[in-house]
Amino acid sequence: METLDTTRDEDFLRLDHQICFSLHAATRAFNGVYRGALKELGLTYPQYLVLLVLWERGELPVKRIGEHLRLDSGTLSPLLKRLETAGYVERRRSAEDERSVTARVTEDGAALREKALGVPRRIAAATGMSLEEIRDLRAQLNRLAARLDEVDPDDLTVCG
Repeated sequence: METLDTTRDEDFLRLDHQICFSLHAATRAFNGVYRGALKELGLTYPQYLVLLVLWERGELPVKRIGEHLRLDSGTLSPLLKRLETAGYVERRRSAEDERSVTARVTEDGAALREKALGVPRRIAAATGMSLEEIRDLRAQLNRLAARLDEVDPDDLTVCG
């Protein structure tokens, strides 16, 4: 059985051996499928993710939305602005702390949730995987993300 210690360095540099590339390719493929599924809703995939958080959690500070989605405010603010322009989200400054902005779904945003109910089922069907396989893969990816979050990037410098 091949292990980290027995695999040649040259083999690790093959593109088809890179887990990051496999994840990247799968993400690009998912984005294409989501683009088709979300077209009728007039949403992009990142906008859909923002709405998923707000539909599930209700009104939240923008910072908290960013934490859920692993997005910084520079990426999240334009998404929220476009959703607000479309009438799906309302942003408000906090009365207690004017630096804090919250976002919530509007009536139109809540109505859009009803139209989006079939999206997850269509995406799951597109994978060709069983629900159990999808859940297992998601659990593995969540564990991977948690482990990688614990890594100090400064400890990964090239030695030589």
